[in-house]
Amino acid sequence: MAEEWRDARGVRGVGEGAQDVRAPRGRSVRPEEAHAWEALVATARRTVSDGLVVGTSGNVSIRIEDTVLVTPSGVPYDRLAPEDVTGVDLDGRQVLGALVPTSELPMHLAVYRATEARAVVHTHAVHATAVSTLVAELPAIHYMAAALGGSVRVAPYAAYGTDELAENMLHALADRSACLLQNHGTLTYGTTLDQAYDRTAQLEWMCRLWLTASSVPGLSPSLLSEAQVAEAGDRLRGYGQRG
Repeated sequence: MAEEWRDARGVRGVGEGAQDVRAPRGRSVRPEEAHAWEALVATARRTVSDGLVVGTSGNVSIRIEDTVLVTPSGVPYDRLAPEDVTGVDLDGRQVLGALVPTSELPMHLAVYRATEARAVVHTHAVHATAVSTLVAELPAIHYMAAALGGSVRVAPYAAYGTDELAENMLHALADRSACLLQNHGTLTYGTTLDQAYDRTAQLEWMCRLWLTASSVPGLSPSLLSEAQVAEAGDRLRGYGQRG
């Protein structure tokens, strides 16, 4: 019989990893949580299909009241099923499911504690990660930076899954809804999963744009001023349909 173990978060597992354990743990799943889990899994799968992550890299979460549903560690998204709901409280204690939560749980919880976020998306998007190795802040190459609160900062490198990384990320997120993680990837948040994901996609597009423009020999891309980005932000607040 495989030896049972318990990790630092108090999550039980069997053998080599808790992803082999599918028995429910904690309280039962509420209807709104089951619905949110379905949307979370769809978003996680979209990060793969859109090329923002490879394999099981990256992670997604959504907050339902004081419970945070989050992708589990090391489980391919196409294998996640309704019974795999994984949830923790705001202190990181597991309250739903038996799979071990993502190793990046400290980052997700830090965002929920410090902001009004209802969803968080973390990816290893190629162009954004490349930019994170080159600059301390993504230059204002496009007015859509305003949709993220302004020029996107790069959080200094720290080992994944650490409180140090979560702290660095929070500093980079000050007055922003997105940041780059040096030599690592991206993190965005929003009031919905769709908004958090859209911000991730916009950030990756802007990074690709800056890398493309910067690669032309003998030329440097024109950049927007803080005033121009602020003006765009004002205009974007009135963008879209009303009512």
